[in-house]
Amino acid sequence: MIQVLSGARKATLRNQLFYNAMVLPGIIFIVVFCYIPMSGIIMVFQDYSPAHGILGSKFVGLKHLSYIFTLSDSFRIFRNTLLIALGKILLGTFLSICFAVLLNEIRISFFKKGIQTIVYLPHFLSWVVLASVVVNMINFDGPVNHLIGSLGMAKINFLGDNRYFQPMLILTDVWKEFGYNSVVYLAALTAIDPGLYEAAAIDGAGWFRNVWHITLPGIMSIIILMGAMSLANILNAGFDQVYNLYSPLVYETGDILDTYVYRAGLISLQYSFATAVGLLKSVIGIILMMSTNVAAERLTGQRIY
Repeated sequence: MIQVLSGARKATLRNQLFYNAMVLPGIIFIVVFCYIPMSGIIMVFQDYSPAHGILGSKFVGLKHLSYIFTLSDSFRIFRNTLLIALGKILLGTFLSICFAVLLNEIRISFFKKGIQTIVYLPHFLSWVVLASVVVNMINFDGPVNHLIGSLGMAKINFLGDNRYFQPMLILTDVWKEFGYNSVVYLAALTAIDPGLYEAAAIDGAGWFRNVWHITLPGIMSIIILMGAMSLANILNAGFDQVYNLYSPLVYETGDILDTYVYRAGLISLQYSFATAVGLLKSVIGIILMMSTNVAAERLTGQRIY
């Protein structure tokens, strides 16, 4: 009996060897580019100098972490990051759900697929490319301002006015991502029992009542799970987008944690301070991720991980 079990176990291991080999390159990549660089966290507690290296730089304890909270810019940067990220999450989730519900109502297959392709496409384009499109569209001499001027209103400097820069970031990011994010909700809609809609139709319910009383409750667990997962990344307001669109004119409302770390670390060469800001962001992100995992389990009975 023992020999049979041992032979079966060896056969299972041989069968799984191919799949383990497929996973191995990914594991190596994560170790080399994610885990090994984490040793650089030690710079947070040093006055790091490239000339002396990590082992030769002077230890200063929590100097840089405490310095973060003494800066006059700290509140502004955290506020900007939270406002931009929350705006993207809330508006993006709302539009993704609306788009999924409306798209699900289309019965002409080729028309539905055409709309999906058009709306999904911006997600696959880098902000390096899209930023030039956005700039040409909304700059002071762009078609958007020409339209505003033709309506008799004053032109708006979207990229140089602090009043409009944050809304512009939120709207352009939602335009880029809401179609792709709706894929999850479209998949969730297929799991709703069609018999519920048939019963509602017999009772005389219209389209809006069907959506409110059947569709939304049917995908509510997915909405909560997606929202919880989004909150874990609330301090990631989109470095690539902001970096390609902002300027010193809009630092007051457009500067976020990632762009601040970039300027402090790579432009001003304050390596230890930039690392301290990045570490603080990671710690807050971990706390939020664990909190949202607990909240998701309590609300839906399912854990994210």
